Amino acid sequence: MDKTLILRKLAELEQHLERSRQFSGIDVDAYRSDWKTQRIVERLLQIMVEICIDIAGHIISDGKLRMPTGYADAFRVLVEAGVLDASLGDRLERMAKFRNIVVHAYEEIDAAIVVGILSGRLDDFDAFKQAVLRRIK
Repeated sequence: MDKTLILRKLAELEQHLERSRQFSGIDVDAYRSDWKTQRIVERLLQIMVEICIDIAGHIISDGKLRMPTGYADAFRVLVEAGVLDASLGDRLERMAKFRNIVVHAYEEIDAAIVVGILSGRLDDFDAFKQAVLRRIK
């Protein structure tokens, strides 16, 4: 496993996470009324999820784990391998599905969901980082 690559990606994740936390106090109305904030936050969340997916892919490949059926399933594979606990895996699966909505514009992005992520789910990225660090040590 290329630990240097994974550590670099984790550092990048941390940088984006700190930027995201600048928006953690925003309320739904303020978020809805500020298109610039919407684009910044959506892009930051997209990037953070993609970094996690990329790291998951490296762990899956290195561990010769089963091939995931999609981005969300990559986190399920990590749960199956004991890298993530089931609760965190479920939350990250939902984040991957959220990322698909942001990227592919399948439907309008629900401001309440985004604000909920900002106010209560950013720590999931920290938990992912800690799980990965435990795995690569």
